[in-house]
Amino acid sequence: MKILLIYAHPEPRSLNGALKDFAITHLETAGHEVKVSDLYGMRWKASLDPDDAPGYDAETPFNPALESQRVFAADSQPADIQAEQAKLLWADAVIFQFPLWWFSMPAILKGWIERVYAYGFAYGVGEHSENHWGDRYGEGSMTGKRAMLVVTMGGWESHYSGRGVNGALDDLLFPIQHGVLFYPGFTVMPAFPIYKTSKMDAARFQSICTAYAARLDRLFSDQPLPFRRQNHGDYEVPALTLKPHLASCRCDLGIHISDGERV
Repeated sequence: MKILLIYAHPEPRSLNGALKDFAITHLETAGHEVKVSDLYGMRWKASLDPDDAPGYDAETPFNPALESQRVFAADSQPADIQAEQAKLLWADAVIFQFPLWWFSMPAILKGWIERVYAYGFAYGVGEHSENHWGDRYGEGSMTGKRAMLVVTMGGWESHYSGRGVNGALDDLLFPIQHGVLFYPGFTVMPAFPIYKTSKMDAARFQSICTAYAARLDRLFSDQPLPFRRQNHGDYEVPALTLKPHLASCRCDLGIHISDGERV
């Protein structure tokens, strides 16, 4: 299979760097094709701005979405954006590896999303009407591809539990897993978290690699997160609110994960 690793950490000699190298070696040994986008190593431009819109008329207000749509449709996007889009289209699965910084992804990775996820490529696709709000949340250009987050953090696992002071990790990652990944159609696998990164020794690192290898080996066989698909009957149209009989009396983020109820 073809696997793309999007890697966002500034230090190659870090734990993240070691995990990235381990994943590449393990996947290639297993017979997969691997491509890597090392964002810091590439000196990736993180800001979406008028430089990303060749032909932009500076006399008019800059609208990032509309300019993204224009240059994507005209096949005139900057070469770095086109190259990353080609990698996404090539891949059967994408692994996003990053440290959790201030409860989210590093800015360079957020910038990769903002620039690569062009209007017409990752969003703004499909019919848009009061009966169908686009091909998104389970549909779209990434349909059929798997995605998984590999996330490192300094805190303890208990800190990121349901009653932990930092909030449940699934809730913190919801905007990424449900929004950044599920929105354009990825099949989203459960994240692979690594806690207490400052308390690492050789034995614990080996244990983590063993567990990571097992997850990589099951990347195409494990069950994904059962997010509810937008256009398959669970949501009221056009309001796009969950139908009242599903997860009734709840308003937490977990209502967007199906527990097997009938529509």
